[in-house]
Amino acid sequence: QVHLVESGGGLVQPGGSLKLSCADSGNILSLYAVGWFRQAPGNQRDWVASITSLGRTNYVDSVKGRFTISRDYAKNTVYLEMTKLRPEDTAVYYCNAWSGSYPKTFDSWGQGTQVTVSS
Repeated sequence: QVHLVESGGGLVQPGGSLKLSCADSGNILSLYAVGWFRQAPGNQRDWVASITSLGRTNYVDSVKGRFTISRDYAKNTVYLEMTKLRPEDTAVYYCNAWSGSYPKTFDSWGQGTQVTVSS
């Protein structure tokens, strides 16, 4: 079972960059697809990007060309590099993992990492 911990959030000005990390202490993350999600105050949690166990990536349209999801198999970590950040990117960012088909729901979520884009 994967145990995921998100980190790397912070306060950044519009146009700035941040790199989030999703680390697995169970050392089996390489077997799973991983997604990044975000939840702004008063909004539902939305999918942002995902990467398969083989490295195939997909993004929501609003972040294409600005965010890059990647994974380091040796470190059991998935990253979300965010550039050209906008105030509307402000949210708590979460990662989650799955094997096989995309699940209808996830059993649990981590604490997330806060990203605030503001001048």
